[in-house]
Amino acid sequence: MSALGLAVIGTGPGSIPHFKSLRDLADRVDVRFVVARRAASLAAFGDYPTTTDIAAAIADPSVGAVLVLTPPSSHLAIARLAFAAGKHVLVEKPLEVSTEAARALVAEGRAAGVRVGVVLQQRFRDASIAVRDLLTSGRLGDIQVASVQIPWWRPQSYYDEAGRGTVARDGGGVLLTQAIHTLNFFQHLVGVRRVVAAQVCTTALHRMETEDYASALLETAAGAPATLIATTASFPGLPESIEIIGTLGTARLEGASLRARFLDGSSLEHISTEGTGGGASIMDFPHDAHRAVLADFIAAIAEGRDPAVTGEDALATHELIAAIMAAGTRPGG
Repeated sequence: MSALGLAVIGTGPGSIPHFKSLRDLADRVDVRFVVARRAASLAAFGDYPTTTDIAAAIADPSVGAVLVLTPPSSHLAIARLAFAAGKHVLVEKPLEVSTEAARALVAEGRAAGVRVGVVLQQRFRDASIAVRDLLTSGRLGDIQVASVQIPWWRPQSYYDEAGRGTVARDGGGVLLTQAIHTLNFFQHLVGVRRVVAAQVCTTALHRMETEDYASALLETAAGAPATLIATTASFPGLPESIEIIGTLGTARLEGASLRARFLDGSSLEHISTEGTGGGASIMDFPHDAHRAVLADFIAAIAEGRDPAVTGEDALATHELIAAIMAAGTRPGG
């Protein structure tokens, strides 16, 4: 398999695990351009060809795919340049700032006949693969109850950065910016067919436009009750968790660790000490899962298949978040 020519658009903090991954995958991917709007943002990337001309980098014949790491409000515009040039697109979450723009990105990618992948890396963790296997093998039995919690922390300084936590730049708060990772994996595991009720608010811990707390009563694809709590106001930040209670046992995924106990007396553990970025150090996690996302995307292009996390997968989570926000009431309201 020849190396895939790649243009990387965006050099913010979120690009760090991607560049670590790209160096690991240097035999499979050739970074043809690193692109940023300001030349100063490219100073640290001198080991790659750099440019501030996004359109020219995407149009270059040596580029076969585009990795979009810019703020969400720019994703559709950049993706459209790629689609027009017949280039595949791997985009950081969320797809865009609105569900309508997210739908457009997914539909236009399909119409262009290119592969669209989304960086929602939690399902690539070893423990995530293990809990999925418990469900698909039937070892947990039929799902009876499920819950998902994202008790994260972000200091006010995080939201003081230009555009952070605004509708115009990010599209939303904790649900669309932080919880989307765990929500997407939760959907992948149990499905969500209905939002029964929800509460959303901005706590006194933050000055921001969008929500820093959301809770919801949900119904899984099989009709089991489920609950959600997501916040960036839980100091100092704890690992996200998913718990699934089945007729044959219970599995709890906390961060990158899995503990499962079964009614027959057996058990399964997959323990990790790695961080998940749930506290003030937002990049406190290994890049292994990002590397797996990139490796899968590269292989998908070579094999003529969809990547593991498609635009449609991410869109389903956008629509779930929109439904929670639409159902959300303010405490006391």
